[in-house]
Amino acid sequence: MSCNKILKAKGYRLTPQRRVILDILHGEAAHLTADAIYEQVKDKVAGVNRSTVYRTLELLESLGLTVKAELHGAHVYHHAEEGHHHHLKCRACGKVIELPEEALTTLENSLLEKQGFAADLHHHVITGLCSDCR
Repeated sequence: MSCNKILKAKGYRLTPQRRVILDILHGEAAHLTADAIYEQVKDKVAGVNRSTVYRTLELLESLGLTVKAELHGAHVYHHAEEGHHHHLKCRACGKVIELPEEALTTLENSLLEKQGFAADLHHHVITGLCSDCR
C-alpha cells in the first residue's frame, strides 16, 4: 500500500512537508539523520522548521512508513519499504556492516518458543569488533 493510502487510511493528509520527506527517504540509499533530512526539506518547502521534520518522522515511524535506528550516536531513518535489517557496528573503528533481518530469526524464534516472548527484532545495531579490529 502506498504511503499516501496509509496516511489517508489513518486519517492523515499527505501535506507538502510529508510528501517531500517521503520523497527524500525513498530517493536516498543511505540512512539519514533528521537534521540531514531537514537540510534537504528546507530547500524545497518554504518556511518549514526543524520541529515539523521531527514530528513528521515520528508520525511516519508510528505508522510503519519509516524505520529509525541509532548509528554513530545519532538516530537515522530509512524508508520501511527498504526492508528491515540490522547493523553490525565496530566499537573500535566505527565501521558499519548491514545484516539481513533473517540473521536474527533464530533468536526471535527461540525467544518465542522458550520464553513465550514475541520480540520486535526489526532494526537493531549490534556493537562489537569487526574482523580487522579483533
